[in-house]
Amino acid sequence: MKGPVRKAKVTTTGKFTINLQSMDNVNKYLGMWVTKDGYIRHELLPDGRYDEARGNKKSAYQGSYIITGDHIDYKDDTGFTADGDFRDGILYHAGMVLYRED
Repeated sequence: MKGPVRKAKVTTTGKFTINLQSMDNVNKYLGMWVTKDGYIRHELLPDGRYDEARGNKKSAYQGSYIITGDHIDYKDDTGFTADGDFRDGILYHAGMVLYRED
């Protein structure tokens, strides 16, 4: 059974509304995602924000995200947008392959 729809407002460079389908769906994607070599670390936070580190640079990119089913749309704080898909426990995003960190 799916939980209720969660709606949150997140401010980036303007107002951005996030509609998350259900907490069950979102919870399975929250947390840290990393490339195989560990260079890119992408944390999906429960408030609809993300924080991406690259190499030694912590918080290289930050912004908001929307999850719809197994698809994720990103908008960083500069206004740049990107997307990705979760398939079989792997996040495919902008040509990168990221794995959930345990």
